[in-house]
Amino acid sequence: MSIPNRVNLNHCKLGLINPKSPTNVGSVLRAAGCYQAEEIIYTGQRYDNARSFATDTKKAKQHIPMTRREHIFDLVPADYVKIAIELVEGATPLPQFSHPEKAMYIFGPEDGTIPQAILNQCSHVLYVPTTGCLNLAATVNVLLYDRMAKNAETQCGDHIIRQSRDTNNRTVVRT
Repeated sequence: MSIPNRVNLNHCKLGLINPKSPTNVGSVLRAAGCYQAEEIIYTGQRYDNARSFATDTKKAKQHIPMTRREHIFDLVPADYVKIAIELVEGATPLPQFSHPEKAMYIFGPEDGTIPQAILNQCSHVLYVPTTGCLNLAATVNVLLYDRMAKNAETQCGDHIIRQSRDTNNRTVVRT
């Protein structure tokens, strides 16, 4: 018997502006794999200098392209909606946002912000309403979860749990 696949959340690209931490980027890769993002694009040199320390424990980099580009929007198809996620005044809270089918989500560096010139090219600017700011990997996870949770075709049930859990976990809820 074939286990149904999760809803295809492809048509979702992640853009990282000059990421600094290989640990965060490894966690972004893991989130991209869990939520089926199609590609990660990043700018800057800092990640390249620290790449060997990444923590991609699920080996997502084997099936999700991760490409460094000079400009974050290079080669992004015109039909992708550009969306920045940044804790800035005037941004829309994530719970109030309806995700488009094709989106490129842009995230700023761990120790900075998305440049104004890039924000100006985005159709939407969102923020995650929290007390304090989240780190890069946490923000990516929250955004991708929100995208999946709001998708009417998202499948739920024990077959998803069996497909997704670690091999060491065979626990069940008994009522």
